[in-house]
Amino acid sequence: MRRPYIGITDFATAEQTQKMLNVFAANRAPDSKRLLMVGVMMSYKTLNGIPTKWAAVWPRKQAVGDIFIQHSLALNTLHYADYESIDVLRSLRRAANWGYPRMDALQLDMIWPKPTDISVLRWINPEVMVIIQANSEALDIIDNDPQKLVEKLKEYGDAVDYVLLDKSMGRGLGMDAEGLRPYLCAVRDSGLDIGLAVAGGLGPDTLRLVEPLIAEFPDLSIDAQSKLRPSGNAMDPIDWGMAEEYLKKSLKMLK
Repeated sequence: MRRPYIGITDFATAEQTQKMLNVFAANRAPDSKRLLMVGVMMSYKTLNGIPTKWAAVWPRKQAVGDIFIQHSLALNTLHYADYESIDVLRSLRRAANWGYPRMDALQLDMIWPKPTDISVLRWINPEVMVIIQANSEALDIIDNDPQKLVEKLKEYGDAVDYVLLDKSMGRGLGMDAEGLRPYLCAVRDSGLDIGLAVAGGLGPDTLRLVEPLIAEFPDLSIDAQSKLRPSGNAMDPIDWGMAEEYLKKSLKMLK
């Protein structure tokens, strides 16, 4: 069942996961459908042991599965980043193996991977949901045209569960809600059975950026990363006090 989520990206330990699930459960309305996305990062380079600056920030691939906790309110999500689309299907299958057995979703931080690859991946792993990131480069490829976004998503059929509109791509760039609205409207009005999500500079002090969209899109999912650090730099560790405040404020806003 596809449910809206509030996401935190960059979990690194099971203890962090448990703490945030406790906060989420304690502050969530009893009738809420929302889940906590437990986001863990991996890239083509970290998957293959290739030197990268992110190796010091993201967990080792061997640790990913242990970060996820089986919980009714968790959407355990592996974010796989590869903007060069190298050996996509094989790499995604290998990445997914490190998330088992508690991984619920795989987010594709990529630029329009081949629909056939994603369809095969979904056929092999039907229980794992797929989130496709429509980042700034992906939107440029379709001329920043909302109707072309719809046509692009149709190419994936039922292999994709959510589309994440994210022009920031983890850089903490502030979201332009009115700039995203036409894309959200186009996907919603297309009749596509796909969940809507947005990200871009969200944190405990910047939730006002997404607030203009909530009334029109009450089931909108959100995700936060860089702005859960005082520095705003994704290379620094998350401040879990800020993450807790973000969750509490998000749950209140999204009632």
